[in-house]
Amino acid sequence: MDKRLLTIQDISCVGQCSLTVALPVISACGIETAVLPSSVLSNHTAFKAWTFNDLTGDMENILNQWKKENITFSAFYTGYVSEAQIPIIKKIIKETSRNDAIVVVDPVMADNGKMYAGFAPDFPKKMSELCNGADVVLPNITEASFLLGIEYQSENYGEDYIENICNGLINLGTKNVVLTGVSFEKEKLGVAVCNGKSVEYYFTERLPVQMHGTGDVFASAFTGALCNGKDLFCSAKIAANYVVESIKATLDDKDHWYGVKFEKAIPYLVKQIFSV
Repeated sequence: MDKRLLTIQDISCVGQCSLTVALPVISACGIETAVLPSSVLSNHTAFKAWTFNDLTGDMENILNQWKKENITFSAFYTGYVSEAQIPIIKKIIKETSRNDAIVVVDPVMADNGKMYAGFAPDFPKKMSELCNGADVVLPNITEASFLLGIEYQSENYGEDYIENICNGLINLGTKNVVLTGVSFEKEKLGVAVCNGKSVEYYFTERLPVQMHGTGDVFASAFTGALCNGKDLFCSAKIAANYVVESIKATLDDKDHWYGVKFEKAIPYLVKQIFSV
């Protein structure tokens, strides 16, 4: 039986992020990709205004229909979700998992030292419940700090700080950690990959821009690589390089401020996954 992945996160109708990234990227990796939108936005929140429709009330009905049809999944990848949706998501995973299903949690809730608007102060505690038992969690340093209830450091940290974060997340109950946004040098940006026993690092060049949606691009490419049998470190390496290629494909278009042209770099991603 071919693998089928379910991704649960919001969808912005315009803006290269969340489900509009996950669906094409993971599909391009050769994985059947099913979607469960947690909410629908007219466009993502970096625009001046947007519409928003919460879909929590639909989730149980969708699950019930899937169970009637005996629909099951070999992998799950969660992104931006609300507090009320977390127990439903846990139920979905429990009731539709195939044997040895992979669970990847991107605990989308914060960046640059601040929680996203709309989340209550206790939301990280709720998110930690979703991380508990996951095969992989993919936080940035801000999200990891909130999950652990520790002070966020944006710079001038060393390997001890990063490795303490990774070990703390393992202690929350996740099996593996890929911590994004790690940097020990101004010219380099990368990830820390922890399997519960050791931490490995991978760095790419730091490009002189900040662009929306790169976390979603990374998480989607990572999940696609992992579902193709790549190991944890290789999947993180492929995803990090894919993000760089996506940014480079966008740099010459000054009007394209709302995301990265990840579509242009999909051939690169596919080659990396299937050429070895």
